[in-house]
Amino acid sequence: MKALVRRGVRIAAGLALGACTALVELLLALVSAVALLLVLAWPRARRAVLRPVFAAAVRLATVERRRLAVLLDIHVSPAYDGGRALRYVAVRWLPGLLGAVVLAYGVVGAGFGTFFAYGWLIEDIDNPLTVAFSSAAGLLLFFLSAQGIFGLALLERKLAQHFLGPSPSEVLENRILELAASRAGVVEAVQDERRRIERDLHDGVQQRLVALGMLIGRARRSQDPAHARHLLLQAHEESQRALTELREVAWRVHPTVLDEAGFRAAVETVVERCPMPVVVHYGDFNTEPARAPSTVAYFVVAESVTNAVKHSGASRLYLELDWRDGILRVSIEDDGAGGADPAGGGLTGLSRRVAALDGSLRVDSPPGGPTTITAEIPCA
Repeated sequence: MKALVRRGVRIAAGLALGACTALVELLLALVSAVALLLVLAWPRARRAVLRPVFAAAVRLATVERRRLAVLLDIHVSPAYDGGRALRYVAVRWLPGLLGAVVLAYGVVGAGFGTFFAYGWLIEDIDNPLTVAFSSAAGLLLFFLSAQGIFGLALLERKLAQHFLGPSPSEVLENRILELAASRAGVVEAVQDERRRIERDLHDGVQQRLVALGMLIGRARRSQDPAHARHLLLQAHEESQRALTELREVAWRVHPTVLDEAGFRAAVETVVERCPMPVVVHYGDFNTEPARAPSTVAYFVVAESVTNAVKHSGASRLYLELDWRDGILRVSIEDDGAGGADPAGGGLTGLSRRVAALDGSLRVDSPPGGPTTITAEIPCA
């Protein structure tokens, strides 16, 4: 209820300010119409008149765009030309003045609706029934005005999006560009992951297997049974280390616990394997997230924890997980030295993974720390 009242007050302030700008817009529309009618037959003169008119319309549209964003929580793209701005200004003055009328009725309704509370201080009330009826009518007028305020806010949104916002074809074009970019990012992320797996296998598991083969070969060629047993013992230990590294590589490719036990269990496994303390806070997790976003969120956690352990010099990690309003949010903060590069290979790969699901990844790492990595992944 408090949030609704605050929103209503903010919208009312926006409409009141919009009523003031509507007078300027009406004046500009009238002056522009008269000036263009006078030079309608002369193209050069018409272009000369349109230049200052377009400039004034763009300035007014910029003012309106800021008013809409700050007070009405309506965000419009700034990519509009003078013609679209002039058409918007030429129409916007009408709902602006209508907003002044609705606000005036709201003030009158509030005055009459609360007259029973303060009326006896002003004059003697001889007919309480009349006061009761007038108060009821005032409250009804105030209620209708409040409905009108929210309706005008919706009208402001529609007008701004129609005249200033991108057209449906532009929205589709932008969406196609976003999908093409995210697809290219996914392909590059897959290539980076493939190269990382090849590097891990070549530098880790392959070297272990080569050493294992050499130990077994030396044991076969040895004429000393005790030395051969010692070499076989070393070979057995090397095989255990190779198996451990192979499991690490497989874990980084895709953890089986994510499929078997779910997202929370996979995150807890990362926390258990971390050599430094990790404070974990879970928000709203009533059900298990979908497989694709939970997989991406897992890799955000795993990569961020790995980077913090290797590069941050931190002594503690703070992990926050939340899933509400269809958004899976992951936040990892460390108390290290900061200075993480968002364009680095690991973070770029994470950003591509998140962008593939229309999510966003933010890295806040000022020099001196702390470093905070926040991912928001749609999870319908």
